[in-house]
Amino acid sequence: MVQYNTKDWITFIFKLHQSDTFRKLLPLMFFIGAYSGLICFLEMEYFHLGEDSKVKNISIMHGMLGFVISLLLAYRTNTAYDRWWEGRKLWGSLVNSSRNLALKLAAILDNEVDRHFYQKVIPLYAFVLQKYLADDESGLVLFEGLDLQIDHTKHKPNQVAKMIMKKSNDLYNTGRLSGHQLLYINAELQSFTDVCGACERIKNTPIPYSYSAFIKKFIFIYVMTLPFSYVFTLGYYVIPVVVFIFYVLASLELIAEEIEDPFGTDANDLPTDKIAANIKKHVEEIFA
Repeated sequence: MVQYNTKDWITFIFKLHQSDTFRKLLPLMFFIGAYSGLICFLEMEYFHLGEDSKVKNISIMHGMLGFVISLLLAYRTNTAYDRWWEGRKLWGSLVNSSRNLALKLAAILDNEVDRHFYQKVIPLYAFVLQKYLADDESGLVLFEGLDLQIDHTKHKPNQVAKMIMKKSNDLYNTGRLSGHQLLYINAELQSFTDVCGACERIKNTPIPYSYSAFIKKFIFIYVMTLPFSYVFTLGYYVIPVVVFIFYVLASLELIAEEIEDPFGTDANDLPTDKIAANIKKHVEEIFA
């Protein structure tokens, strides 16, 4: 995730970050500019169309459709941001659950072996979930300090959750954890799987293809028809104007595409690796 100063206007305006949409759209912007120049040349120099040409009236269509495309893009961006923000809230919930579980178990358990187990396995869930959501298939994962193996051919977060639940049940069966204490930590244990399921819902349910494809086609047709009418009022200045309009509209769509799946490795995705590292740091401090 990109770290930045929200009050630094100069950096925002003049610095091009590697995740900036300008770099991604540059080839298409050159194409749109060349296309606009060709339309301008044909209408003004080749066909010698005048102010009384019916082609000029195409701008009426742009005036009517401009409001529609703005509504579509606003809805598209808001929907994508809602998914991004929900993902952040879920990982915030995982942070709180991990801390609460560690605090409760640190107060309950006296055996150093048991404490060491939870000190390692609670952060393990966050690390495994982060890799799972990012589609990071790393084979068998051996966690430092524990003789635990995670098989990537199976549901990895469930394997870690099963380890935690099994260990807690074993403590209950051996009398090191009472029934009341088991119920006391049950909410945190259950929340791990709840967070995983909610994250999977976001990741595995993308924006419907038809909706996303329609917006792209709409933007393309809208921009490609702009030069036909505005060439009469702007002349060759229509080239930078159309390119800029395309950049604005296409950038909004690209931004929505990037943040609608917040668990990947794009520059604007959630820093789940750092969150997992913070969970590990805080849990180790609690059990220390």
